[in-house]
Amino acid sequence: MEIRMDFLDWLDHDTSMKILRCLEDPADLVRVSSVSRSWRHFVIAYGLCKQLCLRMFPHFLRVECVTEPCCDIEKASEVGCSKFVEWETLKREHKVYAFLVQGCMSFPFGKCILDAISASSTDNYPDESIRNTLQQGDPIEIRASYWSSKGQRNAAVPETLVYKLVADICVITEINIQPFQAYFQPGSPIYSARSVRFHMGHPILPMVDPLGEPFDDSADDKFIWTYSSPEFPMAQESSLQNFRLPEPVVCIGGILQIELLGRVQRQEIDGLFYICVAQVQVKGRPLSPAFGVETLGPSGKFILKAESSNPPSLPDEDSSYHGGHLHGRVDWEQIVNVLRGEGDFEYDWNSEDEVDDELAF
Repeated sequence: MEIRMDFLDWLDHDTSMKILRCLEDPADLVRVSSVSRSWRHFVIAYGLCKQLCLRMFPHFLRVECVTEPCCDIEKASEVGCSKFVEWETLKREHKVYAFLVQGCMSFPFGKCILDAISASSTDNYPDESIRNTLQQGDPIEIRASYWSSKGQRNAAVPETLVYKLVADICVITEINIQPFQAYFQPGSPIYSARSVRFHMGHPILPMVDPLGEPFDDSADDKFIWTYSSPEFPMAQESSLQNFRLPEPVVCIGGILQIELLGRVQRQEIDGLFYICVAQVQVKGRPLSPAFGVETLGPSGKFILKAESSNPPSLPDEDSSYHGGHLHGRVDWEQIVNVLRGEGDFEYDWNSEDEVDDELAF
């Protein structure tokens, strides 16, 4: 007779945890939680999906709590059982973090800039506005499209460009910048920066009109930067230059600042140094509408809101860059089938769990 043994029943807690923490694919944890009731209980009770998400994306350490469209908090308060409340919280975190880490890795990849917010200076507004960097310019147009800083005698004076991203949570992997070549000036000079650095974060206060007319402002007093990249050298070339971040960065708050460091080109007509940019692209994975955030003041903590189970849709030319997307609404107990690519499933945030809600603590 074949002897079957459940190692969770035979091994101590610490050994079981070490084994399951070796799983580095969120799909594997979802598969583990679907093996049996006891395995599912172990994965949920010890927050393995949450632990995996925080190891892969430590930016989510600032999450204060998670919510779903229909939370059971009211139901829990009526029951008045602390174990029930704790178990419902653990189940909610299991679902949300499992979908979150999956989304960070497999939601559609594409352009992530929604609009321009501000530039530290603009030479001829609005003709040389930061908004010009959002569209690819055409060199045969009568009027070139680009942003230009004001001129400076000191080549070390930096400039900053601030953009609003398409979602409050985006996983950013790369930024592309094209310096502007003034083909209408003698020698066709290229007004690049010497180097570039990127900052991501969130507004200190709610933005009244984030899509209003861009303004000249360094903006450092309006935003909290939670991430700063290394400094990247920029070539004095009129090409779309790729700056890939050392690792994917979760931008929580939807604000990106490009810091342009050092000037290399002096304008012949006035002898001043300028920086000019023709185009900016930000590439990554927006997590909206599936997820939203509510920032809790200047502390940097925030509430993570699971709004729906629908990944965002992007144009085909964007989403085809890195893998495919997940379509449809995903039933949580059947998410393993979606991860295996075996079909689409209907997911209802209000559906009852198929497994009994035992309170085995």
